[in-house]
Amino acid sequence: MIRSLYIRVVLTFLVSVIGGTIIAFFVATWIYEDQLNENLQVTLLDFGQDIVQIYETFPFAEAESYVREMKQLNSYHIRIYEETGQFRSYGSLKGKDPSVVTMEQVKKVLGGEISQTRTNGIDPIVLGLPMQTEKGAKAMFVEAVAPSSSTFLIKWIINFLTYSLIAGSLLILVAAMFLIRPIKKLTQATRRIAAGDFNVKLNIKQKGELGTLARSFEDMMYDLQQLEQMRRDFVTNVSHEVQSPLTSISGYAMALKQVNLSDHDRSRYLDIIIAEAKRMSKMSDSLLQLSLLESQSQHLRIVTFSLDEQIRRVIVALQPLWSPRNIHFDLNLRAVMLSADPDQLNQVWTNIISNSIKFSEDGGSINISIKQDINNVTIQISDTGIGISLEDQKRIFERFFKVDRSHSRKYDGSGMGLAIVKQIVSLHQGEIRVESELGRGTSIIVTLPNVMDIA
Repeated sequence: MIRSLYIRVVLTFLVSVIGGTIIAFFVATWIYEDQLNENLQVTLLDFGQDIVQIYETFPFAEAESYVREMKQLNSYHIRIYEETGQFRSYGSLKGKDPSVVTMEQVKKVLGGEISQTRTNGIDPIVLGLPMQTEKGAKAMFVEAVAPSSSTFLIKWIINFLTYSLIAGSLLILVAAMFLIRPIKKLTQATRRIAAGDFNVKLNIKQKGELGTLARSFEDMMYDLQQLEQMRRDFVTNVSHEVQSPLTSISGYAMALKQVNLSDHDRSRYLDIIIAEAKRMSKMSDSLLQLSLLESQSQHLRIVTFSLDEQIRRVIVALQPLWSPRNIHFDLNLRAVMLSADPDQLNQVWTNIISNSIKFSEDGGSINISIKQDINNVTIQISDTGIGISLEDQKRIFERFFKVDRSHSRKYDGSGMGLAIVKQIVSLHQGEIRVESELGRGTSIIVTLPNVMDIA
């Protein structure tokens, strides 16, 4: 089995061109064979009629002497038959055997008819012509000795096609090398990527299908590189987030082994261990939920509900967070009925509003509005908190990313909330974006379709 694409391309070209040429040659010969024979017959007929006219115009002796000296006899052979079957020949056969002429043909020509005999192929043709001389009726048979123009043309075409195929084969060998080179580069790049090396430069500038394939491969390589970087960051972040509570749990567990530890300290250490354990449990649940959302294993439960009422209930549920800090809400909630998964969206509003409360100053305000058009519903949640830098806005929806790492102890959280929010919104075929300015607050805008395409 031939595995090399280069050899396959070359062989396919050669087989196609050679096979097509041979078939075309035989088909053309078969189609035009009658025309070639007709053209050859016309040439013999013209020459034979000239000979007949000579014998019929001049005395027999002069005509015979003239015919024997004709230069055309280098290309033609003449036989003149008597009624008895005897004949005189003119011209040389150049080593060839003369064509067979039967007595039946001789009698037919002596009777005034024209006779022609075709042998295999296009030529030669034996042409019989009657003629009247001063010595009576004669039967003259003319045949071509030298190759006809049609035979020469066929040989020339065969030679031309042969040389053309040889030259074309050499050219396709060279062209195929350039054709296969980008594919070889792609193969080598694939092997390097499989080995974990993503710093591959293809440098393929071709256009067409190969160029499109190269561009798509480069895009895929970039995505794989980003995915690998995300995987490494994920492992690093998980290790970091898990290490902190584990260190606390281990440290305080060892402290509990002290014999002279007071009941107050023992209770405080246990509370810290319980809090850190809950933190790890919450992070584990968030990772599991995000994994299910990303794999779309968690199916949406679509029902129609009041969106504005759901947001009001979330605000009421979060009252213990905002009421002690004297944060007030400015609501502009239009009555909207939405078909979606209420449990999933409840988590979205809880997470976003909780973040707004967390990063707002005491006595701040949070504005929530709902707008609806023909196709979409837009929910905007804005606060007057610390804001987010432009650089952090690009990464705010990444898992484990925390906006203010310098105050990570002050603003508790695992950095998984907005990643989950973004995935839930995406599953609802919506979009989420952030608008923020340091020191002037943050706005989260969620756009959801009025009707989801669940086909």
